[in-house]
Amino acid sequence: MIRLSNGHRLDYVVASGSLAFDGRGWLWEKPLVMAGLIRPELFTVVLKTLTRRPRAGNLKWHKPWDCVQLVPGGAVNKVGLTNPGIDWWVREVGPGIEYRRQATIASIFGETDDLVAMARMLDRFDLVGIEVNPSCPNTGHGLLETEAVTAGVEAVRFVTRHPVLVKVSAAQDYRTIARKLVGTAQAVALNSVPWERVFPGRASPLRRLEARVGGGGGGVSGRPAQALNWRAVAEIAADATVPVIAPSIMAFADLDAVRALGAGAVSFGAIHLRAPWLPTTIVRRDLARMTAGSTAERAPA
Repeated sequence: MIRLSNGHRLDYVVASGSLAFDGRGWLWEKPLVMAGLIRPELFTVVLKTLTRRPRAGNLKWHKPWDCVQLVPGGAVNKVGLTNPGIDWWVREVGPGIEYRRQATIASIFGETDDLVAMARMLDRFDLVGIEVNPSCPNTGHGLLETEAVTAGVEAVRFVTRHPVLVKVSAAQDYRTIARKLVGTAQAVALNSVPWERVFPGRASPLRRLEARVGGGGGGVSGRPAQALNWRAVAEIAADATVPVIAPSIMAFADLDAVRALGAGAVSFGAIHLRAPWLPTTIVRRDLARMTAGSTAERAPA
């Protein structure tokens, strides 16, 4: 468990974008939410990443498979941060979220000036935190250098009342970033891993899109990303710098695996593309296990 400065506990996290811009799920997920198979209130939900201005990215809603493909055990995406911009969110989405019922983190991407402007706009909302995301592998800008990452996070921390989290990539110098952000970021999350790091020498299923727009073969999440992402979790945890949220949870057994590495919280991302009801099932089972353990401890000898 990670306790933020505002008292909020991070245990189970829904990764950015898995439950849309409002935490209530995408259109195809809403029936599962209504049926109770997805329970957003069991999680801290990170919303889909926003930019200061609308960003077309690569997602076409009538054919999403052009930029998202399933791979064995996970997924690869080249969405490119498609979003309508923060002005739209502040006007149309933010006021309608029930923040007391749903723990919500906003995620933002941009240059430092953009990050500062967005953080100020978000201050009016009762978020439990702001995630600065300088690690998307699909933006066409490359992975930002360490100094740029830390400068952006520090600038956001200076202007916001909310706890600040940072989302890094296994392709970045994540250990140095975590060290430099002690006292600034309250948790580190991990993003999808560039295709070329996970499958060197292999063509991406999104190669046609890659040939058209450049920027690599996409970001890999789920089981194929576990080795690289979980190594990062172990290294950040061993450094004892900033608490780390372990990504790529795909099964119940993964909880014990990443907790043994030192993760303070766990995050569910790609699993929503394959079995969107499974995170709720896993969390319910984990909570039941903890309750049973607590009861056993209290029982008289």
